[in-house]
Amino acid sequence: MKTHKDLLVWQKSIDLVTEIYKLTSQFPSNEIYGLVSQLRRASVSIPSNIAEGAARSSDKEFARFLYIARASAAEVETQLIISENLGYLMSDKSKSKEQLLSISKMLTALINKINQRIK
Repeated sequence: MKTHKDLLVWQKSIDLVTEIYKLTSQFPSNEIYGLVSQLRRASVSIPSNIAEGAARSSDKEFARFLYIARASAAEVETQLIISENLGYLMSDKSKSKEQLLSISKMLTALINKINQRIK
């Protein structure tokens, strides 16, 4: 691996952030400090933690940051469900759920691979 930018999971996470920003730009203005802020921060946390972990000096630290990224993905998923329940999103029109599932699977696979190297 050259840098975090070479990781497909990081690239897909950046795409997810872009999608989340587009989706939340259509939310009601009264949600700017609520769901909009939460969704944006949690989504940005995913590629940010991948990048930070990749820049660390050990596989153990990298894995720890990947776990945090995966937890942020679960947070985004939860907030998207809440947004759908409130009528801010149409579940069939949001590709972000598919992106999240793919990212979560990729993070799990990468965590498993790194944990195998640690042993």
